[in-house]
Amino acid sequence: MNRNIDIHAITERVQQESLVVDRIAQEMERVIVGQRAMVERLLIGLLCNGHILLEGVPGLAKTLTISTLARAIRASFRRLQFTPDLLPADLTGTMIYQQHTGQFVAKKGPVFANLILADEINRAPAKVQSALLECMQERQVTIGEESYPLDDPFLVLATQNPIEQEGTYPLPEAQIDRFMLKVRVTYPTRQEERQILERMADDRLDEVSPVAGLAEIRRARDAVKLVYTDDKIKDYIVDLVQATREPAAAGLADLGALIQYGSSPRATLYLARAARAHAFIRRRGYVTPEDVKAVGADVLRHRLVLTYEAEAEEIDADRVVQRLFDHVEVP
Repeated sequence: MNRNIDIHAITERVQQESLVVDRIAQEMERVIVGQRAMVERLLIGLLCNGHILLEGVPGLAKTLTISTLARAIRASFRRLQFTPDLLPADLTGTMIYQQHTGQFVAKKGPVFANLILADEINRAPAKVQSALLECMQERQVTIGEESYPLDDPFLVLATQNPIEQEGTYPLPEAQIDRFMLKVRVTYPTRQEERQILERMADDRLDEVSPVAGLAEIRRARDAVKLVYTDDKIKDYIVDLVQATREPAAAGLADLGALIQYGSSPRATLYLARAARAHAFIRRRGYVTPEDVKAVGADVLRHRLVLTYEAEAEEIDADRVVQRLFDHVEVP
């Protein structure tokens, strides 16, 4: 009985706090045609304080969507174009000598903002990736001998082009693992593309109005943490992640030849958080298996290292993840 009362109270809180998400999504739809899955995943990242990697060919409104989100929530936004000649100081800042005082002072770099668009992140060399790694994990920047906390919220929303691989540097596994979600951005439908054509006929975009503040986002985050996850759902999440490491033990012996390395414990944590946020967006105070399935591919696809055999058979991570969800028993 107490559990039912608690669930009811949580649902009431969720329904109240989730209104801000509806306002943000509606405002973004005034500018963005289609791409609802990408918009929802950005909102999940915002609610869970998790970084997101967007993968898609150029021209799919990835940059526009991120900048629109920043304007809708009154957040500071910086776009960083990653290039092979980028230096860590171009990202984080550096020490500047002031001649009139004879002292060095820190000049903060563009990473000091709420939303960071790391455009074509895989074009920057390893030393820049290492500097970004501290920002993503520790949410701080070290300039000289001092460490400076980053803004709250702080999200890295990175893009990469899956087609053109010349002049790119593969992201280190440690950095890929720190992205909560990897979202594959797809082409619009025919109807959506026709709507884009009409909307862009005069080459003007609707102005985005701020519909939420950072304080409301923080309250929504607190409400997401309250969303109830039953023990059976927790076991289901752990079973899914364990199956990526020991597929034979989960009755998926055929996947053993396809998976070289399974998902890290971050996958378990992020899958639980993303499922709660997915339930929150749907105004529910509890997580269902459908919430886990809805975000599962985005959480797991970049955490699986496949074998050469999988590549030879042209089997990608999404197909492996789908096999996991088809086979692992649902509570």
